[in-house]
Amino acid sequence: MRTTPRSPSPRRYLMCPPAHFTVTYSINPWMDPTKPVDLPLALAQWEDLRDRYRALGHAVEVLEPDPALPDMVFAANGATVVGGRVLGARFAYPERAAEADAHLAWFRDHGWAEEDLRIPEHVNEGEGDFAVTASWILAGRGFRASPLSHGEAQEFFGRPVIGLDLVDPRYYHLDTALCVLDDAGDEIMYHPAAFSPGSRAVLARLFPEALIATEEDAAAFGLNAVSDGRNVLLPQAAVGLFGPLRDRGFEPVGMDLSELLKGGGSVKCCTQELRP
Repeated sequence: MRTTPRSPSPRRYLMCPPAHFTVTYSINPWMDPTKPVDLPLALAQWEDLRDRYRALGHAVEVLEPDPALPDMVFAANGATVVGGRVLGARFAYPERAAEADAHLAWFRDHGWAEEDLRIPEHVNEGEGDFAVTASWILAGRGFRASPLSHGEAQEFFGRPVIGLDLVDPRYYHLDTALCVLDDAGDEIMYHPAAFSPGSRAVLARLFPEALIATEEDAAAFGLNAVSDGRNVLLPQAAVGLFGPLRDRGFEPVGMDLSELLKGGGSVKCCTQELRP
């Protein structure tokens, strides 16, 4: 575990503004259609996140929102990009199914060759359940992604995939329970109680020096974060993570995405990484 200041690496992200964001159905425990969304506030919070990425030196591409798809703001779910290759999404719920085609259309329109795009056979929700480290692709299952999607990803990307079982419905995607802090050094943070006993043992074996998040910080969506290797953008309510991150040489950057949390997402859910 390094404790000296780190150098961030420039990233390229894909985001989709919440121009049509609303909560009219419930497909995760955080969604309550009886709680109205303040759309101007949601847009302002999203713009603050986008602008913060750019201020840190990262490129942000924008996916055009579709009025019929209120959850498109959660762009991380639309695909997984590793080494310039794109594994598309296949959503578990029909309410979001059309988002997969919108994402693949964006990649085609922006220069990706067909041989680098894959329409998946099995359910996966992009970076919601795939997290990329230097050595592995960590893959969640239990609530959304099919276990069969793990083998599909391994064959397509040619990288070992480690399956992890999620057991708490509040942490229905891997990116709500685990965050890659340094993808050059296999450094992560996670909430053990979100995982089965066997998966906790796997994580402890692979990442013995991982930062362990408390129940309070996990419930504040503190693990739904994005790191560039130095700066860690995370919900500002996850106050218990700020000190431990600084102790490890990271710079935590608190963000307020409270309106988007009404849809069950925060910083990472809004951010798909376009890995070259």
